[in-house]
Amino acid sequence: MALVELLPGSPGGRRRLQLKSSATLDPIGEIEVATADDVRAAVERARKAQPAWAEASFDERARHLRRAVRVLLANEDEYAATIARETGKPEVEVLLTELMSACDALEFYAKRAKRLLAERSVPLHLMKNKKLRLVYKPLGVVGIVTPWNFPFILALNPTVQALAAGNAVVLKPSEATPYSGRLVEELFRAAGVPEGLVSCVFGDGETGAALVEAGVDKIAFTGSVRTGRKVAEACGRQLIPCTLELGGKDPMIVCADADLERAANGAVFGAFANAGQICVSTERVYVVDSVADEFIRRVVEKTGLLRQGTGGEADLGPMIWGPQLDVIENHVADARQRGAQVLTGGRRNPAYAGLFYEPTVLAGVDHQMLVMREESFGPLLPIMRVRDEAEALRLANDSGYGLNASVWTRDKRKGVELARAIDSGCAVVNDCMVTYGIPESPFGGVKSSGIGRVNGEIGLRGYCQVQSIVVDRFGGRSELHWFPYDARKARLLRRAMRFIWGTPLGRWLS
Repeated sequence: MALVELLPGSPGGRRRLQLKSSATLDPIGEIEVATADDVRAAVERARKAQPAWAEASFDERARHLRRAVRVLLANEDEYAATIARETGKPEVEVLLTELMSACDALEFYAKRAKRLLAERSVPLHLMKNKKLRLVYKPLGVVGIVTPWNFPFILALNPTVQALAAGNAVVLKPSEATPYSGRLVEELFRAAGVPEGLVSCVFGDGETGAALVEAGVDKIAFTGSVRTGRKVAEACGRQLIPCTLELGGKDPMIVCADADLERAANGAVFGAFANAGQICVSTERVYVVDSVADEFIRRVVEKTGLLRQGTGGEADLGPMIWGPQLDVIENHVADARQRGAQVLTGGRRNPAYAGLFYEPTVLAGVDHQMLVMREESFGPLLPIMRVRDEAEALRLANDSGYGLNASVWTRDKRKGVELARAIDSGCAVVNDCMVTYGIPESPFGGVKSSGIGRVNGEIGLRGYCQVQSIVVDRFGGRSELHWFPYDARKARLLRRAMRFIWGTPLGRWLS
């Protein structure tokens, strides 16, 4: 089902795309695809606006971020309606994951960027006659390419961090949800940032590729592994940094001593929030056999209570991207063919015209099935029985992905030990999917889940060039390591080596 369709050519030969609602399949708008020249022009405008912004104090930048919070709150209904129209998300989901998270990100970095990016001195362990200072300087212009599953917050959050660090931003949102992405540009324009500092370019993959090649100083990309590899190759060729968040196949380990009521509630939420279209969704569950029957019973019961729909108090909305629905159906068909049992769901919801797939629980699954190995990115919850926690850990790590994971146990120490042993960039004990929503926590993956980290101190500093400045403290006519090289200096160096690293006192002093 194509929700983004190419329209007949318009004057000047520019491509135009028609957009349809994933919930109703009704047309909701048209966009004109930005050309490579359009993208370069946006980058040039950003380049001109950025130096003055970089020169502004942290306090001045913070005032604009806080002003953006006020603008967002004043236009909350309009923003929520735009996001819901494009995605079909339930109202609570829009408010919680898109708008509340946006307010939190704006205020968090407005309050803390000055401290986190302050120039600082670092004590030297050996060369006490020198001082070291670290200076965090903005990169310049950052290109941000964002997906359709959280079209507002995943565009706004990196933009806030880039701006707080003194950069300009050119944003390319998904062609499936362009208007939600454009809200970010409108928000900062209304907050009074300089003209051209934040701009949004509409388009599809060609536009995104043009942005990567447009001479920006960093790319922040969220999307598929396939496209992420291309972005990494292009950035490597240009010698510019990139952060890549490329999805996951996140495991959930349910230990024999888990609180099964909490674990079942967490499994249902982790698998079906945003109709499973979250990079940190719970995509595979490993439950110890001794508690599997009761855990599965509770999960099936709770899944049956979920309400699917287009508004009101629905729990699940539609799939947002048509091709992803085909992936879901393929994964379920493959699992059935290989012997899995569908305990609930397993089909498109016949009550709706849009891209609704029923929340689906699968049992009898194994690692030969696509649903346990490839990213589903939809409302599927496959549950696999295991002998013990050691087998669960082995299977959790048997994946090309490594973004997030969760462990459920009453023994928190054991939970942390298991979480530490999982090959993932993030892990949670007795909860799920919260890491990205915690601004203090670095977020990112290992293996095919991506490169780099966003959020927190590490993420914010990722939008800076770190400059090291070493200052001589005492002066003098010469230094020990300068010319001339003579026998006397060689003897002195040998004595120094034996003292510093050959004696307890020297090792302590160093």
